[in-house]
Amino acid sequence: MADKEATVYVIDVGKSMGRRRHGRPVSDLEWAMQYVWDKITTTVATGRKTATIGVVGLRTDETSNDLQDDDSYSHISVFQEIGQVLMPDLRKLRDLIKPSNTDEGDAISSLVVAIQMITTYTKKLKYRRKIILVTNGEGSMSTDGLDEIVKKLKSDSIELVVLGVDFDDPEFGVKEEDKNPAKAENEAVLRGLVDSCDGVYGTLQQAILELDTPRVKVVRGIPSFRGELRLGNPEEYSSALRIPVERYYRTYVAKPPTASSFVLRSDAAAGQEGAENALTSVRNARTYHVSDESAPGGKRDVEREDLAKGYEYGRTAVHISESDENITKLQTNPGLEIIGFIQSDHYDRYMHMSTSNVIIAQKANEKAILALSSFIHALFELDCYAVARLVTKDNKPPLIVLLAPSIEADFECLLEVQLPFAEDVRSYRFPPLDKVVTVSGKTVKEHRHLPSDELLNAMSKYVDSMELVDKDENGEPVDSLAPRLEDSYSPLLHRIEQAIRWRAIHPNEPLPPPSEKLTQLSRPPADLQARAKKYLDRVIAAADVKKVPPKAKGRKRNREADKPLSGLDVDELLRREKRAKISANNAIPEFKQSLVNAETIDAVRDAVSQMESIIENHIRSSFGDANYDRVIEELGVLREELIAYEEPDLYNDFLRRLKDKILNEELGGDRRELWWLVRRQRVGLIDKKASERVEVTEQEARESIIAICLHSHR
Repeated sequence: MADKEATVYVIDVGKSMGRRRHGRPVSDLEWAMQYVWDKITTTVATGRKTATIGVVGLRTDETSNDLQDDDSYSHISVFQEIGQVLMPDLRKLRDLIKPSNTDEGDAISSLVVAIQMITTYTKKLKYRRKIILVTNGEGSMSTDGLDEIVKKLKSDSIELVVLGVDFDDPEFGVKEEDKNPAKAENEAVLRGLVDSCDGVYGTLQQAILELDTPRVKVVRGIPSFRGELRLGNPEEYSSALRIPVERYYRTYVAKPPTASSFVLRSDAAAGQEGAENALTSVRNARTYHVSDESAPGGKRDVEREDLAKGYEYGRTAVHISESDENITKLQTNPGLEIIGFIQSDHYDRYMHMSTSNVIIAQKANEKAILALSSFIHALFELDCYAVARLVTKDNKPPLIVLLAPSIEADFECLLEVQLPFAEDVRSYRFPPLDKVVTVSGKTVKEHRHLPSDELLNAMSKYVDSMELVDKDENGEPVDSLAPRLEDSYSPLLHRIEQAIRWRAIHPNEPLPPPSEKLTQLSRPPADLQARAKKYLDRVIAAADVKKVPPKAKGRKRNREADKPLSGLDVDELLRREKRAKISANNAIPEFKQSLVNAETIDAVRDAVSQMESIIENHIRSSFGDANYDRVIEELGVLREELIAYEEPDLYNDFLRRLKDKILNEELGGDRRELWWLVRRQRVGLIDKKASERVEVTEQEARESIIAICLHSHR
């Protein structure tokens, strides 16, 4: 469970904070609020009720605080009492935090107000207490009672952070020229106060720059398994090894916040859109129905309890009852049982199937810690890994895991990753990269698919030029250009979080560009690109890289055939006449060529008619399903081309005729299995979603395909 937090932000909103200085495009207050809003919205995003925030305004036009009867606390207003901050509170603060019309107000007194708020809210309970003061250091500042303030901050363990606009900070390298003497004196007072209570003092420029570095969330480890590491069966052998252990995540995928669906409330939709709670979550309702001709509308609703699970086996849905399915489940008990050992050099890293975990001994169990340490050192000295069977909970499927020793100066553990079962291993064969083997078995070393020696040499030099490791004066390698692991962040995760925080405060402004920290690894360093430019040009020349012409848009029927990059008229060179008949052996290319040369709709219809005959002949002459893949490919091309030529009705009419012939077994017997392929490959009727020139709805297209599939199982 996270610690309770109470943080009070003291924000200087004096008149002087509304000025723009040192060439900045925004006022001092807007600049300072970039830091404050980022911190507040980060806390709001956690959604924790125990992460409380209070906001105090310094140098305000009015006075509103519990100590306002004393004139020393005038022009100090409490904008937000300590508590959980939500979106309505952010909107209220956004309207309140604006430059005032006065420079009256004491920064030291505002700290007293903040201390009073924290003391009243937290009492003597365990809290992480913090006060953050953001000011430009101008205006009067009383030094009376500083010693008492320091004592109170220390006794209540309140951390004080002071960030100043254009404050001098020699360590960061910031110094304001021609500084106002009064401001310089105030800076000295605030620095002395912070040093006395061991707080944090800095210039606002440094805080703003650090916002670009994403904040990594530190989470507490929650054990995913608590049990025994066993070697041997302790129920049968007294010599069996049993060590109480715990399992924690070592690496875990961090996911960005998910979006939810909301709608306007009925009263807000009627004209109350300005209401704070104008949105409500979408409620989902799911119903199940089956076809029933006797029911109204031809469909009958069924309850979820009446449904049965079906598992896909090939093209068939197989039903397994719950009682039969229970037989297939293993009765397992939690435990981590060692089943063997393997030398570390015999294990391939690509066998990892999961993120990594750590296995440590049970906490506060000295005997278990000593036993596990001995086991870890034994694995390390023998240079081997352990293979174990892991069951995390009762009746959970077992996992096969690898246990590797990890020994550091002050920490020892077993690193654990999941291993594949035999069914998880897939073997693929790929052609060699350095030669081409012909059908006759001849090996060819020079081929258009193989890189030439010139290209290999150019690519080798290009890769060498992109080396991230630099060299010093002595020629020794230096990792000055190599990215560090701790400096690499997930762009997706942090960019979405940044966008959410920005939109919460700026609902109508465009999003800022992503942080440089997020994009620095998305491209090579500029000097590295400049150094590798000449080598890249050699690779382009050796590989004869050419730009692909843009894909033309519009109706294909009114478009000329694409010309090759060479500019040669291949049709004229080969002296080919326009093909009048499509060959069954080369149907797809010749069909496309016929469409390109078609000048009338009758020519398109003739090409489609020829393809219809070819497809039916392929089905009729197919021995079993030998030609089915070929037929599906031809149907896919026919469908795609007729959509592009805006003649989808020609395809739909043909497919309906094909369906009737399959049902009537006019194409060489029972060909209903082919219709399953039509459904799986989605080459059915063209509906309105695919083309606006048809009247077929998605439901009609789906029913047309399913009808014959159901008929085949009657």
